Amino acid sequence: MIDLVASSAALQLLASSPDAWLWVIPGLMIGLVFGAMPGISITMAMAIFLPATLYMDFLPAIIFLTSMYTGAGFGGSVPAILMNIPGTSSAVATTFDGYPMARDGRHNEAMGVALTSSVFGMLLSYSVLFLVISPLADIVLGIGPLEMLVIALWGILLLGSLAGKHMTRGILAGIFGLILGTVGMNTAGYMRGTMGVPWLLDGIPVVPAMMGLLAASQLFNLVNSNFLVEDESKRGINAGKIFYGFRLAFKHPIVILRGSFIGVFIGAIPGVGSSISNLLSYAYTKRGDDNPETFGEGNPKGVVAAESANSSSEGGAMATMLALGIPGGGATAILLAAFAMHNIVGGPSFIANNQEIVYAILFSNFAQGILLLGVGLGFVFVASSVVRVPLRYLVPTVLSVACFGAYAVDGSMAGPITLFVFSVIGWMMARYGYPVAAVVVGLLLGGLVETQLLRSNQVSGGDFTYLFDRPAAMAIIGVIVFSMAFTAWAKRRRKRRELTAASR
Repeated sequence: MIDLVASSAALQLLASSPDAWLWVIPGLMIGLVFGAMPGISITMAMAIFLPATLYMDFLPAIIFLTSMYTGAGFGGSVPAILMNIPGTSSAVATTFDGYPMARDGRHNEAMGVALTSSVFGMLLSYSVLFLVISPLADIVLGIGPLEMLVIALWGILLLGSLAGKHMTRGILAGIFGLILGTVGMNTAGYMRGTMGVPWLLDGIPVVPAMMGLLAASQLFNLVNSNFLVEDESKRGINAGKIFYGFRLAFKHPIVILRGSFIGVFIGAIPGVGSSISNLLSYAYTKRGDDNPETFGEGNPKGVVAAESANSSSEGGAMATMLALGIPGGGATAILLAAFAMHNIVGGPSFIANNQEIVYAILFSNFAQGILLLGVGLGFVFVASSVVRVPLRYLVPTVLSVACFGAYAVDGSMAGPITLFVFSVIGWMMARYGYPVAAVVVGLLLGGLVETQLLRSNQVSGGDFTYLFDRPAAMAIIGVIVFSMAFTAWAKRRRKRRELTAASR
């Protein structure tokens, strides 16, 4: 629970360190810009600026880096909405409804919805973290490979939600994605599908493949268009419509709350994080809605669900890092490196001996979220101007940036080659009615499922009754069964209502 003495000391510490606040807005802007650049991850940005923090005091250094982390949480949604390019894997679900809204001339509303959902999802996650950081650490310690396998399988159940009108095609696309996700050398030392190509030993580069499937393939379809938004009257940047997007997000408080809690829980699990949480939140919102057929066509609820879960994952990852000293992903690994540079070790002893610093970091994150609302609004005005650029200039520019971003992932031609190959695959799939999103989900989860399945088998010795010795796994399975049963019941009730209405 909250330690009032430590909280008071944290506020005094922040008040006596005005230089720490000078780095918040620059950090947010850096995060927004790097998050919005396809292939240029926030991990890369934080690594670039990490050496500069050596010359700062500990608290300003951490506040600067967490500001970048916070800004990137929303930055990835900007290209996802405007160009169907997820800036990061955590913005994949944002493309499903954000891009259709932009194509329909509702880019202002979509950006307003995304910014509001992102900010309040993050604030809610830090509120939860503020209350339960120690109990959450105990929960995360109890999560092993079996629990992570169950969560990954939970993600695979999303494929049914992403199948579109043709369930068979959706399942085939999902299986294709899962197979692609297992290419390379697994943890047991077996190589599959590498075709003698050395850079496939670590698997297919996910970010370039994702950019190719979702973005480049769509850009090919825009060649015969003049602008992203065909209606000239809808191309403007309108503050009123952006603020309407703010209000639109608040019309769905249950979606924000559900997305935030999914994000906190999934984000706290090392190696899983926001890549799955945004998809889970989107899927449950779609399944529980009275009009699921409107998702993928520009339903604002889809953007709310994806962005609230995406940004709230930050709070969960920070909980794991602070409480256990375990990085949940690349960004929190950079934060731990900053801790080490200042001769501080994260983990239980850090929380026990430096509670006022922990609370100071959390309080600064609340402030970053509030400031992001203003800084992000200015960024939206600049970024949304892309709808006014003729596509004859925009398409080659975006493809060039995507190629540079793909190259930057690991500094080799593997990225651009993967981008090109998956652009063709994505274009062909879209042309023949196969859901590209299902392939992306399969690609993201395929390797995770296989790795955790192998580890679970090694730990249990192949004994299936091991499942009954893991209450956390049983609890997650119970949640999955309950949610599927509730979804089936909701669908049945909706059909009854439709039949009753038709008979009248």
